[in-house]
Amino acid sequence: MNPRQFLADLARFPWVPTLATLRERFREDRLGLTASSLTFTTTIALVPFFTVALAIFTAFPIFGKLQANLQAWLVQSLVPEAISRQVLGYLTQFAGKASRLGGVGLAALVVSATALVLTIDRTLNNIWRVRRPRPLGQRVMIYWATLTLGPLLLAASLGTTSYVISAGRGLVTRLPGTLGLLIDLVEFALLVGAFMALYRYVPNTPVKRPHALAGGLFAAVGLELAKRMLAWYIAKVPTYSMVYGAFATVPILLVWIYITWVIVLLGAVIAAYLPALLAGPRRLPGGHGWQFQLALEVLALLKRAGPTARHGLTATELGARMQVDVLQLEPVLQALVQLDWIGRLNELEDQDGTRYVMLADVRSTSLEPLMRALLLPVNVATAKMWESGRLSSLYLSDVL
Repeated sequence: MNPRQFLADLARFPWVPTLATLRERFREDRLGLTASSLTFTTTIALVPFFTVALAIFTAFPIFGKLQANLQAWLVQSLVPEAISRQVLGYLTQFAGKASRLGGVGLAALVVSATALVLTIDRTLNNIWRVRRPRPLGQRVMIYWATLTLGPLLLAASLGTTSYVISAGRGLVTRLPGTLGLLIDLVEFALLVGAFMALYRYVPNTPVKRPHALAGGLFAAVGLELAKRMLAWYIAKVPTYSMVYGAFATVPILLVWIYITWVIVLLGAVIAAYLPALLAGPRRLPGGHGWQFQLALEVLALLKRAGPTARHGLTATELGARMQVDVLQLEPVLQALVQLDWIGRLNELEDQDGTRYVMLADVRSTSLEPLMRALLLPVNVATAKMWESGRLSSLYLSDVL
């Protein structure tokens, strides 16, 4: 890429809308709570995952020489240096004991490791507002292949650089800084590639490579900055070491896993919402009743598009005319489809290939089901208002 073009693209990048989108999605999608759930799942599955990878290396002696370098590289790349050695020692110790378990114990470990990747799959698909995830069997096969073949492929890809990395770590003090910079760039590129693959292939929806790359770059940069900040905090404010002593590695690791998942989820948000951010300004949610308002606008647009030759509009066309993001529009379209008020035509995996058409008769269709679904549900507190407010007498023709 031309450096001038790259700098020009950075200058035109919508930084302020991106920060606003991150803040909005973090709050509305409850990504903090999701990161907490993933932290718990990761903690449970960390040892099983490491055990499976260790067993694979044991089964293929050809990769035995790369095992130590690969394990050290993974931990040093993903965990702050202050606790990387302790974490690697604990994982190796636990994995060694777990490998002596029986068939039932190993099966439980495999189930725990698989549960982690299935949780990641569900979380990322929710960020992309995927309506239909992959079938469970297909997901298990894909992630089990990733779980088993991933360490081997990564070891093979690191084969040409493992010697340079291991030797370079000991020669940095005597060689020029170019070698250390080259090693850091290789590690950073591998990290970006891993996040890019996560964002591009895990969601069950097409994700363009530049968008996945942008999310992966954000996650990798955020991870590196977070590592340095956490290392600085641990060095300057040794609270955990003073309080927990030798046990301090555990709470620090839990905090780090949580921070890592927050960064990974924010990178996914950038990859998912980047098309809308690059398209231009979008309307921000207007608080309570926002989805009900969007539903009325969708119905009005589809009503006007009914007599045209195409008999409908795609989600992208609806989002462009309404100046809202397609991912925000997806739950509204899903609610209208469930009410049988609109229908899908030519439904493909790509949202651009699906047209939505008007099915409801505006003169005979009561507005009440839509109000119950997106505006005001019927419960004990609102039942009296529904009875005396004559809300059931409103029809679509009264509001469109």
